Amino acid sequence: MKKVKVKLHFPRKWLGRPLISELITKYGIVFNILHADISYDSEGTLIAEISGDDDSVNNALAYIDSVDVKYKLYNKSIIIREEECIDCGACTAVCPSEALTMDSNNKLRFDKEKCLVCELCIKACPLKIISTEF
Repeated sequence: MKKVKVKLHFPRKWLGRPLISELITKYGIVFNILHADISYDSEGTLIAEISGDDDSVNNALAYIDSVDVKYKLYNKSIIIREEECIDCGACTAVCPSEALTMDSNNKLRFDKEKCLVCELCIKACPLKIISTEF
């Protein structure tokens, strides 16, 4: 099973068209919305995880490309050097998906599945121990 994170940019003309249901119906993929910023009558963006067999995911991405919806694959992941972390929580303040949180013992917790790879945490970390991996 293939799983990719993707950021879709919808031009104004595409708002209101059921692209997501078309992808699910035509290609049998699982489409999990992670974050969305879409307003009525304007452009919008959507970050999602698409999963399914290799051919289904590849065909769904090709279809997206063919209908003038721009997309960007997130091919990297966030790496935290946990042994150097002082659990200050600075990164949690900027994380839009709550992939970075503090537990009840004030220890940093990182949920890779929720991570959007927006890289805001890299800029927020005062110790510079957060980076990306391709």
